[in-house]
Amino acid sequence: MKKIILCKYGEITLKGANKSYFETLLRTNVKRRVSQYGKFNIYSMQSTLYIEPMTEDCDITGAYEAAKSTFGVSAVSLSYETEKDMAQIIETARTEIPRHLRGLRSFKVEAKRSDKSFPLTSPEISAEVGGEILDAVGGKPGVNVRDPDTVVRVEIRDKKAYISAGQQRAIGGMPTGSNGTGLLLLSGGIDSPVAGYMLAKRGVRLHAVNFESYPYTSERAREKMLTLTERLSDYCGEIQVHIISLTHIQEVMRDAIDEDYFTLLLRRFMMKLSCRTAAEFGCDSLITGESLGQVASQTMKALCVTNVLADRPVFRPLIGMDKEEIIAIARSIDTFETSILPYEDCCTVFTPRHPRTQPELEKVVAEEAKIDFSALEDEAYASMFTVCVGKRGRH
Repeated sequence: MKKIILCKYGEITLKGANKSYFETLLRTNVKRRVSQYGKFNIYSMQSTLYIEPMTEDCDITGAYEAAKSTFGVSAVSLSYETEKDMAQIIETARTEIPRHLRGLRSFKVEAKRSDKSFPLTSPEISAEVGGEILDAVGGKPGVNVRDPDTVVRVEIRDKKAYISAGQQRAIGGMPTGSNGTGLLLLSGGIDSPVAGYMLAKRGVRLHAVNFESYPYTSERAREKMLTLTERLSDYCGEIQVHIISLTHIQEVMRDAIDEDYFTLLLRRFMMKLSCRTAAEFGCDSLITGESLGQVASQTMKALCVTNVLADRPVFRPLIGMDKEEIIAIARSIDTFETSILPYEDCCTVFTPRHPRTQPELEKVVAEEAKIDFSALEDEAYASMFTVCVGKRGRH
């Protein structure tokens, strides 16, 4: 008998002929995440990913938590592997399961028999194992087949049998890298890290672009943004952050254009620079944290004025969400407390008193003609430098 982690798939089971491609990605991602906890043998069989410790010093609890937060895993259980022999299954159940039931009021046993040649049916296995566990715990906790506190699972698979007490829901989604690469427009606020997380959960590999306005913004603002990137990399692996200075652009606009159009023109610069960055680094789409009507630059007309410059899809996963919904996700992925640190980003520099909320494209273009848009864009793009953020630190 030995401990092993079983990871159940989510949507991967529906991928038909392409299933092996998604399984390979998932194995790679899980291997990357659990490697810090020891040496594990990771393999797929019967729509389940197995994480088997190879040495006694493996941290199986750490590996369990890492697997649970890997995109593509829908549920995890810490199981006991035995031979497909009813005597061994009962012995394991009586010896190992009672400790997992302490403090609970009830349990039930569910059996699943993938190997139909096994001599007992699933209901017979459930009844026999349940009776043995009940005897081992002295009747406390009791059996409740309708609404138990936990479910003890017995799985009879092709090669072995597996017994677990309780199965936890995992993060779900699709394996990282299975749905292309996106460039996240990452600020230091609450919204953009959540947007990146939501697209990463759908299998999108992330790059990020960050716009700064040093010295109007501080080194602490950059550090805040990179810390948020580290939080995201915990879920989706290393992220390349491409940092571009908007300082000169903003100074020129401050002196040359109608103040009311400042934010709109800045957003258009960001869109053009983001598209250039995406093209250089092989990103198929842009990802933003915009939510309809949340601020003046996120009205429907304002978004259209910005979007007209995009040369690839712009995904806005938060577009229909309110702030409380976004904050709830930010808290769950541990970005909220960093996001609310009081270090301003470039969007707060030279903020107009009365920004246009219902702009007309022709007037925006006319205002833009007052400056050398193309030259300023080239100058800003030349300022770019890249920081890779992940488990290996920053480099």
